[in-house]
Amino acid sequence: MKIKKGAIGAIVLLFLGIGVILYAFRGTEEAGMDLVAVNDITQSLIKQWDHLDPGQLPGGQYGLDYVVLDSGEQFLAATRKGLNEDMDSAIRNRDTMVDITLDGKVLGKLILFNHTRELWGQYRSDFLLFLGVSLISITMFCLLYALYIDRSIFRPFRNLQAFARHVAEGKLDMPLEMDKGNGFGAFAESFDLMREELAKARESERMANQSKKELVASLSHDIKTPIASIKAVSEVMMIHAVEEDKNQLAVINSKADQINSLVTNLFTATLEELQQLTVTVTEESSAVVAHVIQQVDYQNKAVIARIPECVVRIDRLRFLQVVDNVISNSYKYAGTPITVSACIIGPYLELAFEDQGQGVSSDELPLLFHKYYRAQNAAGKSGTGLGLHISHYLMSKMAGEIDCRNVEGGFVVTVRLLLA
Repeated sequence: MKIKKGAIGAIVLLFLGIGVILYAFRGTEEAGMDLVAVNDITQSLIKQWDHLDPGQLPGGQYGLDYVVLDSGEQFLAATRKGLNEDMDSAIRNRDTMVDITLDGKVLGKLILFNHTRELWGQYRSDFLLFLGVSLISITMFCLLYALYIDRSIFRPFRNLQAFARHVAEGKLDMPLEMDKGNGFGAFAESFDLMREELAKARESERMANQSKKELVASLSHDIKTPIASIKAVSEVMMIHAVEEDKNQLAVINSKADQINSLVTNLFTATLEELQQLTVTVTEESSAVVAHVIQQVDYQNKAVIARIPECVVRIDRLRFLQVVDNVISNSYKYAGTPITVSACIIGPYLELAFEDQGQGVSSDELPLLFHKYYRAQNAAGKSGTGLGLHISHYLMSKMAGEIDCRNVEGGFVVTVRLLLA
């Protein structure tokens, strides 16, 4: 509505300007000669001819400028300076020439000055002045109107563009600036309401995910208790069982270990997402490293080389989880003995766990530490794709490193512990 009013105002100003121009130049046509005035001046000059006074020429009340010449066309007098004082100049200016006669005898000539050129010069100056003022006024009007258009139309759309970018980036706490008096106020308000609803939906989703993660963590923790009972019972039964039953009890014990490992990984990953996975780093002797490796080598297939004496910075429990994941993966996917070598390189104690399996493709190597990623050689084997991801997270918290690579005739996982 305001834009329509502005357009109507501009049209009105245009027609008003045209009307003013027409009014200002309505009298620009050349004025006709006043014959009565000319005749009166001529008769007055005849009466004064013998004692003509150049300073007291008649006809001043008519406002006419003229020059008086004698019969020989010589200048006698003029009402003001700057007039045409000879016949040639008068003819060029198209002045009106009247003979002054007495009893049929020509006494001289009356040359009435033609003001047309001066009038049009004045009209041209007035027109240019009016045109300049009009252009300045129109320019100011256009600038003010452009500012109004920018403020009322383009600025709301720029704000809406920035708002859409913030929403796309997930910044739902930044409200959309709006002017309810603007024509787009209601339009902008609806988008801001959408932002508020999206923020509420996101918060509800976050709370739901938080609840699910807490439930998974709780269940994972609770499942570990019956698994420990199953392991304890199976170990007791193996002591008193006959040889035929010991193999089956060993399978039960192995599966319980496998379930315990999976649940532990799930529990640890959930704690990481909840930001509740604590890592407490202490300074330990490298003898602890060898003890941890022997502790998790439940198949007794690991050949452990001598570990250099040093002091490393580790969390014993979290390091046990890392080594357990590495050795369990090797037994699960390679099924071969493991060689564990150790050396000090730079600021790290470097442990290399090498099996004799087929390894993984070079394209999959960078993905092995991603959450839930499982390589192609994991097909048909149980697992969640969390072990190496958790190991990478725990080693980074201990200021250490873990990586893997294919070697000729096997696959190597390297764990680096920071020296104290």
